[in-house]
Amino acid sequence: MGIPCIVGTENGSKTLKNGQKVTVDCAEGDEGYVYEGLLPFKVNKTDIKNMKRPKTKVMMNIGSPDIAFATSFIPNDGVGLAREEFIINNTIKIHPLALVNYDKLKDKKVKAQIDALTVGYKDKKQFFIDKLAEGAAIICAAYYPKDVIIRLSDFKTNEYANLIGGTEYEPIESNPMIGWRGASRYYDPKYEPAFALECMALAKVRDEMGLVNLKVMIPSAAPSLKANE
Repeated sequence: MGIPCIVGTENGSKTLKNGQKVTVDCAEGDEGYVYEGLLPFKVNKTDIKNMKRPKTKVMMNIGSPDIAFATSFIPNDGVGLAREEFIINNTIKIHPLALVNYDKLKDKKVKAQIDALTVGYKDKKQFFIDKLAEGAAIICAAYYPKDVIIRLSDFKTNEYANLIGGTEYEPIESNPMIGWRGASRYYDPKYEPAFALECMALAKVRDEMGLVNLKVMIPSAAPSLKANE
């Protein structure tokens, strides 16, 4: 809305008074500063309308859907890499195989955690599909009609294990960086049902939501080949 807002100050409402002139500085990282008085500052603006476009496409690197619309106003040629991991880790929070095998889960604590997150979903698999589709769709909508290249999940085994219900489905690897990840998961019979959920989510974005600017990237199985995904 364009209205400055200061949060989490602990004593801000007691220290600051109505009408008091202050300067708020949010340019030094996550923690901002409030200075007494109106401090002098200078704004340098650059007109980019007449700047020549580079021959190389300048595409964005997006993790969280939360910043998609804000970053879309930066001059760009679309999204060169959007990661599913942020959506799965921050929004879904549950290992996909725990949702696939929900009825077979014996751990009551895990089931309770899943129930709390999937309220209203009788089919727990649909929760994964819907939430992943929603996150991907936000990014695609923000940059439409420019291409948005979304990379399929590339968690390491220890990262998958940290998801709710994940320890039951993940092996313990001494070096997860070069372990069971990327495309090597997708065709493995143990993970195929989970990979199917990813495919259904992205198909929903294109086929049901009409965001055909979504393009899919397959991460390679070998870390040495990551640059050539």
